[in-house]
Amino acid sequence: MRLGVISDTHNPSVGEEPPQEVVSAFEGVDAIIHAGDIYQPSCLDWLEKIAPVYAVELGAKAHFNEDARVVDMFRVLNLGGHTIGLIHDLLVPGMAQEVTEFSPLSKHFPPDTSLTTALEKVFDTQVDIVIFGHTHYPVVEEFQGILMLNPGSPSLPKQIRRLGQVAVLELDGDRKSAEIIELSTFS
Repeated sequence: MRLGVISDTHNPSVGEEPPQEVVSAFEGVDAIIHAGDIYQPSCLDWLEKIAPVYAVELGAKAHFNEDARVVDMFRVLNLGGHTIGLIHDLLVPGMAQEVTEFSPLSKHFPPDTSLTTALEKVFDTQVDIVIFGHTHYPVVEEFQGILMLNPGSPSLPKQIRRLGQVAVLELDGDRKSAEIIELSTFS
């Protein structure tokens, strides 16, 4: 199973829709996972022309009027034989800061602590993949058997308005892998 992963699209403040390069980056995906800061349902409509969409958004009930693609705060998806925790703003219990390329779990998660147990407090179940957004910094890190993935932002990477990135997540039986895709490679 091949999944497109996107977050922090911030439409319409950075444009009416995500950058056109997203279409090329997500060519052939089975579904798209959006990790929040969507702002308007038309963004999901645009993405759904590529593949079915699963999303989270803070305050989703107020802004998305029972849109089945979006749930508030967090959700758990069972796709491709994996349990995926999806959240916008991830605060891992036991960590003093957010997970970014500068503060990876491998250096900042408390030693002798179970990441599985910590994340179970967030998602109410065990997960083997976590997809999150909010920081605008891309992250792919596997730690204690859990794949952590933040796709960055397609139009505000590292909070700078320019062409950014998305991710592709590959699930094949017990295997899982993710790759950050720089959208500039398609322009």
